[in-house]
Amino acid sequence: MEILWVLMALLMLGFVLGPVALRRRRAVGLVPPGHPDAADPANYGFVRQEELDIRMPGPDQDLLDVLDVVQRGQDYRAAAQLLAGTDAEGEPRWQRVQAFAGAAALELQQRPGGVGETPGGQWLRVWRAEQPKDAGGAAVHAEFLAQQAWRTATRGTDEFRIIMEEAKAALGQAALLAPGDPVPYIVELSVARGLGYTREEFEQLWLKILDRAPNHMGAHLAALHYWCEKWHGSRELAYSFAEAAAARAPRGSLLAAMPLFAVFEHLPEVNLVASFYQSEVVTKAIHGALHAVHSARADDPMLAHVRHLLVFFLVRSERWAEAMGQLVRVDGHVGALPWTLSPDPAAEFAVYRALAVAGYEANGGSPATLRA
Repeated sequence: MEILWVLMALLMLGFVLGPVALRRRRAVGLVPPGHPDAADPANYGFVRQEELDIRMPGPDQDLLDVLDVVQRGQDYRAAAQLLAGTDAEGEPRWQRVQAFAGAAALELQQRPGGVGETPGGQWLRVWRAEQPKDAGGAAVHAEFLAQQAWRTATRGTDEFRIIMEEAKAALGQAALLAPGDPVPYIVELSVARGLGYTREEFEQLWLKILDRAPNHMGAHLAALHYWCEKWHGSRELAYSFAEAAAARAPRGSLLAAMPLFAVFEHLPEVNLVASFYQSEVVTKAIHGALHAVHSARADDPMLAHVRHLLVFFLVRSERWAEAMGQLVRVDGHVGALPWTLSPDPAAEFAVYRALAVAGYEANGGSPATLRA
């Protein structure tokens, strides 16, 4: 009898998923690789999968050049100089602090050190030792500790809490060194999520950020996690936070795209509804994000973050031409949501890119029409 029930369940699942899978094959015209009709992303000048840069969502050549100098020579001074010359209230400082901390964490993971061996990321330790009053180095060190807690310890354990408390103490020092800098408080948003700040504590922290950088997109994205259902809030609280940010966004601000990130954070793990990505909630969030990218400055450092998430939603919604319009502007860099949630961000991005190309061509598109 149990076997019969299993077979009936599988049959019903086939009725649900079969038409969806068939519809998708017809919609995008998927064919085996090498087939004469196979869509080729290379025809659009897209970067080969193995050459995609997984470190950043978009280009920052100054940062790449400095990272190369720091890691080749294990000398922090170029990093200190770059951060000192980066506007404290802008998005790039936050992104560069994350990048330097992430680079040090990755080095330490690759070379943990041992008897007679220098551990990776030694340049960050030297930076803190030689320039203890440098605000940039203090912020990078605090972000490094927060990343280490998430990377190497299990949430809820003593080890995790100890590292997070150490990061919190380092953030206090960084904030004292640069009172007007929002970055230490933005880093603390991750600590607040890990340590489980009460809502009152979190809101007090958020007010400090709003006082220093009220329209900081990176800060809003970091804060959104706290309000999500999987952390310390709910779907309703997360949507409310995102929609309030979008409503008060000044003209040209990417904060208008916040609802799309809230939708992403609450996607169902299993979706059996073919029209989910055409639903009113998703469609409205996509339109808000599209309006945001069309209104934003071309050099807005958070623009690539929004475009990458749009690629994900536009492909899922089978809006192939619009997806291609975003792809041509972000291709080459994949260090952003949703790709970074995958063990292989480049491969995940390449799958969506191939689907977009296939769907675009199945509906009459070509490299010539994309360039037109």
